Amino acid sequence: MASIQQTPNGPVLVLKESALQEKGRDAQKNNIAAAKLVAELVKSSLGPRGLDKMLVDSLGDVTITNDGATILKEIDAQHPTAKMMVEISKTIDTEVGDGTTSSVIFAGTLLAKAEELLSKDVHSSVIIDGFQAASEKSLEILDEIAKKVQPDDKETLLKIAATSMESKLISEDSDILSKIVVDAILKITETKNQKSSVDLDNIKVEKKAGGSITDTTLIKGIVLDKEIVHSGMPTKIQQAKIALINTALEIEKTEMSAEIRINDPTQMQMFLEEENRMLKSMVDKLHSIGTNVVICQKGIDDMAQHFLAKYGILGVRRVKESDMTKLAKATGGRITTNLEDISEKDLGISDLVHQKKVESDKWVFVEGCRNPQSVTLLIRGGSQRVVDEVDRSIHDALMVVKDVIEKPAIVAGGGAPEALLAAFLKDWSESFDGRQQLAIKKFAEALEIIPLTIAENAGMDPIDTMVTLRAKQSEGKKWSGINAKDGKVSDMLSLNIVEPVVVKEQIIKSATEAASMILRIDDVIAISGAPGGGPPGMG
Repeated sequence: MASIQQTPNGPVLVLKESALQEKGRDAQKNNIAAAKLVAELVKSSLGPRGLDKMLVDSLGDVTITNDGATILKEIDAQHPTAKMMVEISKTIDTEVGDGTTSSVIFAGTLLAKAEELLSKDVHSSVIIDGFQAASEKSLEILDEIAKKVQPDDKETLLKIAATSMESKLISEDSDILSKIVVDAILKITETKNQKSSVDLDNIKVEKKAGGSITDTTLIKGIVLDKEIVHSGMPTKIQQAKIALINTALEIEKTEMSAEIRINDPTQMQMFLEEENRMLKSMVDKLHSIGTNVVICQKGIDDMAQHFLAKYGILGVRRVKESDMTKLAKATGGRITTNLEDISEKDLGISDLVHQKKVESDKWVFVEGCRNPQSVTLLIRGGSQRVVDEVDRSIHDALMVVKDVIEKPAIVAGGGAPEALLAAFLKDWSESFDGRQQLAIKKFAEALEIIPLTIAENAGMDPIDTMVTLRAKQSEGKKWSGINAKDGKVSDMLSLNIVEPVVVKEQIIKSATEAASMILRIDDVIAISGAPGGGPPGMG
C-alpha cells in the first residue's frame, strides 16, 4: 500500500487503511481508459447517419435519443474521469447547445493520442503544452477561415437550424421546423449598439403528444396549461385587454388568530355581505378600466369568479410566475400587485384569448400579440418519446441560431473545418522542434476523428474517404466534407450544411482543457468508509 511509508522508526500511515491509491502511469492509464470508454459510448450517434440510444433509468422510464449531453446525463457515470467527460458535454450544451457528441469524441481521441506519446516516454507536461499551443492556433485559423454573415440574414439562419436538425430524429421535417425556430428567435432578438442578443427564456416550449411532428406551431403569444376558472365565463375573447395580477382576488385572512363577537344575527349577515362587497369592488375596479381577461398568479374566490362571469370577463388563476413574466413581455402589460392603483395603461393587449382543447386537456391560448417579446412553441408528435426527442432537437436548433445571431460567423459542416484544421496544424508543427512537435501532430490527428466518425457511421470506407477528403482540400476546395446522405465527399457549403463558428471553438476549447486536466493527474487516492473499497469504477 503506497500510503504506508517504511522509516527507520517503523511504518508511517498517512491515509486510512481502506484508502486505495494509484500512482504514476497506472493512474494515467486508468483515467485515459475511462475517458476513451465514454467517447466510445456516444461515437456511433455522431452525424446524419448516427444511431440512437435507448436509455432505461432505475424507474423504468425510457429515453430514446442521440443527443450526446442527454445520453451522458442519463447514464449516471460512476468513474471520476467519466464524470469529467459528462461535465464537458453539459458545459457545451448550456454554452452553445450543439456539438456535445463531437466534444466528447474529440476529448477521448486526444487522450488516446496522448497515451501513444506517454508510452514513448514523452512527459505529460510536454504533451499538454503541445495541445494548448495547437488549440490556440486552431482558434486563430477558425477565425480566419470563417465566413462572416449578417445576424439578421434569414436564409443563413434557416440553413444553420436545418443543419442542426440533420442528425436528429426530426431531419425529415427540418424544413418546416427550421422556419418555426428562426421565426421564434427573430421575434425575441434585441439589438443594442449594433450587437444582437437573444434570451431563450423568452421562448416558452409546451409539448403535447398527439398529431404529428408537422403539427408543431409557433404562437405569437403565450399558451397556458390552465383552464378557465368558471363555467359561466366566455371561452373566447377578441381584442383582449388583459389584467396581469399578482395578488389574490380573495379576502385576506388575518395574520393572527382573531375572533369576532356577534351578538345579533343581523350583524352576521352584514359581516358576510361586507366580504361580498369587498370582492365586488375588486371586480368593479377591473371592469371599470376595460378589462375583459384576468390572469391571476394567485387564487380567485368563488364569489369573485361569479362577479367576473357576470361582467363577461374571462379568468385564469394560479398561473406560474415564469408564465406571468412571459405574458407581460408578450402582451406589453404590467404585472400588478395592488388592485388599488391598476389603470388602463397597465393592461396587456392581444387579438384573441381563447380556451382550446389540446388532446384531453383544455389550455388557454393568448394569441396575436402585436409585437411580442415572448412567444410559445407548441411541440406535437406521435408519442411522448417522440415529443421529448423533438423538444431536445429544437433546443439545439434554437441555441445554434442564437449563436449565429450573437456571433455572426459560420463554417461548413460535415467535418470540413476539422479536416482543414488538421492539415494546417500538421504543416505548422514543422516550425517546432523536439517533442512538442509530436504533440501538435497528435492533436491534428485527433481532429480528424470527427470526419472519420461521420464517414464510419454512414457506412463509408474510413481510409478511402479520408484520403479523398485530404486530396480535395489540398486542391483548394476547403469546404469539402463528408456528405453522409449520399456517402461521398462533397462541397458542404454548396449543400447548405453550415454550423456556427462558436460551436467549433467551444468544442476545441472544452476538449483540450478536459484532456489537459486528465493528463495532469498522476495520483488517484480514493478514500472510502468500507475496508478495501474505493469509489465505484476505481481500482
